[in-house]
Amino acid sequence: MKRVIVDYKKLNKNILNLLVEKFPDGYADKDIVHFRNQHNEAIEAVEVRTEETIYLVKISKRLADTMQSFEEEEETVSTTSDIPEEVRKDQVADIDDK
Repeated sequence: MKRVIVDYKKLNKNILNLLVEKFPDGYADKDIVHFRNQHNEAIEAVEVRTEETIYLVKISKRLADTMQSFEEEEETVSTTSDIPEEVRKDQVADIDDK
């Protein structure tokens, strides 16, 4: 199994989705993995897995913000996509008429 260390700046939608699924309420201290990289720097990360890869996502304040933003965007998209296109157009038309 391949292990990949990922910084929040390089997160793709798939990894973000895995993070939000695994940690819907955020991660706790017990979820944090501590290790040293090849430069002997202390790294803290959270782990998510696919069948082929273990992703260690470096922790930072921005990671939490990125996860929160992604989750909110996904909720907006899924909520909006549940409404038929014709209804959404009618709602926009109603707003324009007011």
